[in-house]
Amino acid sequence: MVKRIVVGAHYGLRDWMIQRVSAVVMALYTLLFVLILIFAPPRHYGAWKALFANQAMKLATFVFLVSLFLHAWVGMRDILMDYIKPTGARLSLEVLVALALVAYAGWALQIVWSV
Repeated sequence: MVKRIVVGAHYGLRDWMIQRVSAVVMALYTLLFVLILIFAPPRHYGAWKALFANQAMKLATFVFLVSLFLHAWVGMRDILMDYIKPTGARLSLEVLVALALVAYAGWALQIVWSV
């Protein structure tokens, strides 16, 4: 039997929760969007613009995108930890991924709130 000495590490529980919660958030947003497309489909540009001009839809879209970026971060970090063994290369790639995801989040914020 392996005896672990717990020193404050959570052994992946936080990352597991981020993946699961973000997946649920993305699934709920997708369901909401499908329901909108079924019951009140926007037929022209003005209707699409009106849909995304609503503050609730802006917030839901941004929460979806943040969930997507968090989900991507945990996944990419796990992939890099599994397959890139040299610490310097792995750290460099993790920093690049993190910077890209933060940039994408800023860009998403600009796009969503510019409508």
